[in-house]
Amino acid sequence: MSRVLAAIRAACWVALCCALAQPVRAQAWNDARARELVERATDRRAQQLADTALRDYHATAHGYLTFLAQVGENFPDPPKVVRSDELALEVYWRAPNLSKQRIIGRRDTLALPTNIAYHQDHLGIVQNNFPSIIRLGDGDEVHDVPHPLSADGIGDYDFAIADSLSIRLPDRAVQVYELRVRPKDPEQPRLVGALYIDRATGDVVRMAFTFTRPAYLDKELEDISIVLENALVQGRFWLPLHQEVEIRRTGKWFDFPARGIIRGRWEISDYETNHGISPSIFSGPEIATASPRELALHTWHGRILDSLPVDVRAASDDDVRKVQEEARALVQQQSLSRAEGASLSARKASDFVRVNRVEGLALGAGASLRAGAGIVTTLRARYGFSDREPKGRLGVALRHGDGTGIELFAARDYRDVGDVSERSTAVNSIAAQEFGSDATDLYDIRGAGIATELGTHAGLRWRVEGAYERQDSLSIHARPAWGSFEPTIPARPLHEERLTLGFSRPQSVTLAGFETRFSGQLRGGFTQPLHDEANENSQFARAMLTAHGERALGEGRLVLETTAAGLVAPSDAPAQELVYLGGPVSGPGYDYHHFAGREGGTARIEWRTRVPFFGLSLGPYGHAPASATLAPFATVLYTAGAPAFSQLPAGWYPSVGIGALMLFDIVRVDVARGLRRGSWTFSLDVTRDLWPIL
Repeated sequence: MSRVLAAIRAACWVALCCALAQPVRAQAWNDARARELVERATDRRAQQLADTALRDYHATAHGYLTFLAQVGENFPDPPKVVRSDELALEVYWRAPNLSKQRIIGRRDTLALPTNIAYHQDHLGIVQNNFPSIIRLGDGDEVHDVPHPLSADGIGDYDFAIADSLSIRLPDRAVQVYELRVRPKDPEQPRLVGALYIDRATGDVVRMAFTFTRPAYLDKELEDISIVLENALVQGRFWLPLHQEVEIRRTGKWFDFPARGIIRGRWEISDYETNHGISPSIFSGPEIATASPRELALHTWHGRILDSLPVDVRAASDDDVRKVQEEARALVQQQSLSRAEGASLSARKASDFVRVNRVEGLALGAGASLRAGAGIVTTLRARYGFSDREPKGRLGVALRHGDGTGIELFAARDYRDVGDVSERSTAVNSIAAQEFGSDATDLYDIRGAGIATELGTHAGLRWRVEGAYERQDSLSIHARPAWGSFEPTIPARPLHEERLTLGFSRPQSVTLAGFETRFSGQLRGGFTQPLHDEANENSQFARAMLTAHGERALGEGRLVLETTAAGLVAPSDAPAQELVYLGGPVSGPGYDYHHFAGREGGTARIEWRTRVPFFGLSLGPYGHAPASATLAPFATVLYTAGAPAFSQLPAGWYPSVGIGALMLFDIVRVDVARGLRRGSWTFSLDVTRDLWPIL
């Protein structure tokens, strides 16, 4: 056992050292080849704008504008669609610089309540690869950023030829130079990214870029990424073909793990050139909407969410992610990171208020301070009015924009033993206060350590943590309004040295069309009884893996979930390291944590289908659909190596039940029956997608 633990520890520290070593790739900035290419591309761009051969054009554009939300500390799961708009446009252009876009078709679908309103320029495409001055969000998001291929802007940027490659267009392959662009002064509002220039003509084939922090007028903006692709029309004119924009926004005064994302995706086609477009078409605003009657005549096919591109739901589109990664490599990290300063901080809403049988009512608060250069100091504190004990955590971290970082921390807190969350903390607080139903099993920890985020490797996001802790049991101090609490677990008082390797894979489409995600943890260490320093250390190793998969089948959706965990330790293993199961998620039809053992696992299969239900108006936040989701399910639970205090013996425990999701599928009601020594159980909660912030 000691050799295994030593090997795990060594491997983790090697991985940590490798992750912190940041490779630097040399760039031949502003050499003769790069300057000649930039000047040729700038001249060619000016010629195109003045080219009398292209007098006008008309095209059509089809696109999606989607608002998504992403929640949870470090955003472990992909964002959820809140609202999606599908749009059809008529696009007009007339020399020298007249532009007009008409929305001739628009429909939307609301997946969650929201009153979001888009800026007008989000509803259309970008013409001519932006003018000499770039503005976004009608000038409220990005304002007056000089274009790197303009007469006035060329002197504000450094350029380097990074590669020569071939870009495949619908009808041909084009040989291009990848031209990296970075600002001479990152403290000014500038763009950062890459231009792809036709080697033969100097035309702009593709642009992919983001912006420096000073470019954002809206301080809640996290970042904006833009990808513009052009096509050669009639063998001569480079005109828009495909466009993507991603706008990520988080709070400026509240450091909370929730972000809003706007994603725009456009395809432009059906070009007609030099047909003599009347100047009268260009009167009024540049982006206008057709009459309601004309909008109603537009023909759509299928439902919006059915036709929505799969990667819109992903954590980040591949092209957009590449823009962000390359931008971080081109400029100093602080020129892209969020502004410095202090803000309120919380991992979830229950950091402010919660109720459980140990603390009773507990109130808390937190603050974070960004000192620049990626240094973030975070302090969180909480006080329980029944146990009269303060809890808190202090951390000092160095974080990079690519997700890597290292943190030193010290904490005194209460930790839950469960590998599976059985209830949201917000609903659990109400159940504990009113009915004596507390779905937490807590023990006391006091310690310090070091943790590092290793970024994404082999498709997995990695985290390593080493800590030294003092652990102890807890007692019931609170009283519910009705009923009584179950006893707390008999956690053993001890000192523990522990090394933890965690990994996760965000949701993505895999084999057989399943959207899957999984996470796991390997933990090992040494324990020593708290009040018996002469006793030798005991060793333990523990592993846990949880996976989720789902896919559409016909009119319904199949959902599969599983969690498995195991412990290798001496026969008198500490109760806080065992595997606990039972409750609405891991064991419906059985009481909370009625299963404890050295090994355990649970598997669930669920079928979700829409059924009629009454709608509900939410005022400015939309209208809940007149349907609900019916979800019959079956679960099987396995436990082995049960300790003396476990309420049920080792073995297999199946159950069946049915759930109903209502009001945008936010509220879920489950009724289940355990088929072996079980009972009927009832649970009411919000959807598990919201648990990370509750």
